[in-house]
Amino acid sequence: MESRKRAGVVILGLVVLALGIAFVTAWSSGKGHPDSATSPDEPAASAAQGGGASATASSGGKGGGRTSGASRSGDSSRPREVLAELGWGTGDSQLGRERPQEGNPEAPMSLAVSPLGDVVVLDQVNGRLVKLSPDGKVTGTTPLTQQTPQDVAVAKDGTVVVLDRLRDKTVAIIDPYTGALKGDLPVQGEGIPNPGGITGTFVDGDSVYVEREHGALIRIGDLSGKVDTTRPEIPGRPTRDGRAYILARIIDGPSGRLFLNVVDRQSGQHRYTREYRLQFPLMFITLLDSDRAGIIYLAVAGELPTGKASPATEHAVRLFCVDPLDGKVIGQADLPLNTLPEETFRDFTVLDEGGILYQYRTESGVSLRRADCR
Repeated sequence: MESRKRAGVVILGLVVLALGIAFVTAWSSGKGHPDSATSPDEPAASAAQGGGASATASSGGKGGGRTSGASRSGDSSRPREVLAELGWGTGDSQLGRERPQEGNPEAPMSLAVSPLGDVVVLDQVNGRLVKLSPDGKVTGTTPLTQQTPQDVAVAKDGTVVVLDRLRDKTVAIIDPYTGALKGDLPVQGEGIPNPGGITGTFVDGDSVYVEREHGALIRIGDLSGKVDTTRPEIPGRPTRDGRAYILARIIDGPSGRLFLNVVDRQSGQHRYTREYRLQFPLMFITLLDSDRAGIIYLAVAGELPTGKASPATEHAVRLFCVDPLDGKVIGQADLPLNTLPEETFRDFTVLDEGGILYQYRTESGVSLRRADCR
């Protein structure tokens, strides 16, 4: 009975999501220029040099927004805290980098933060996880058995899950205390005919999910290693406050348009679909997640204006903090974009207490940095 109820909620959420996307597409095609004004009741979250966001929304119901935080300008002057600097190599306090003559160059693929603030970096070149304390000191490494691990996530109890979508085609479950392998969950099956289309792995409670092409998430099992043969879907990434599912997509990259869709988790009802009109061209979404309070963090890479005579633009990342109730932007910050050739899977992650951690690569190594947009 419970499974049928859950399936009904998911189906309802997906239907509402489809209607929300259709609304955004139809609304956008009839409104003219993508940099047109915001909705009447909301000022634009304008940034310095005209690079901010204007937004319109279709709401599934009323909901009071956050009133204490005003939108901020593109705040490139805000200090960035460096948590750790790790050089390239194979030592305990180093991370692997590979630049083969044939094949893709690689650097650490992903990172995650535990509820206690420990940082886990997926150092797949050296075949291990590297763990750092909340103050940035390396505290240990854990060897990996997978052939091509690409993503990592940490559960509330500290259990680590690692995704290999290409060769092993599994999510490995690793004990947080011993580093032992607790089990492997196959990713290919119902809902995932092609594991190469998986765009992330996520943990919600004791459930392990994989994401299909930046859309729905499929439950493949639990943290004990038990496989879920029913493989139910949810209509987006679960927020850490347990209240919503979120999904974002770029509508039109050259004109700077993207949308955020939010579905209420308990009722399965559509909360809102909001379109953001950024006044610069978009390349891709680099982050979509939330903190423990439910604030949504949405980051996009694009050609941001510099405010200087030359060059007029630069490739960078703009990070937005978004109110979960109505989608209003409550703050933003500009961050550097990795431009070295190494392939990675996830460079940004959200901290439970708020703010983000990201890895920035240079020729000398990886800089782990904190930033915030609240």
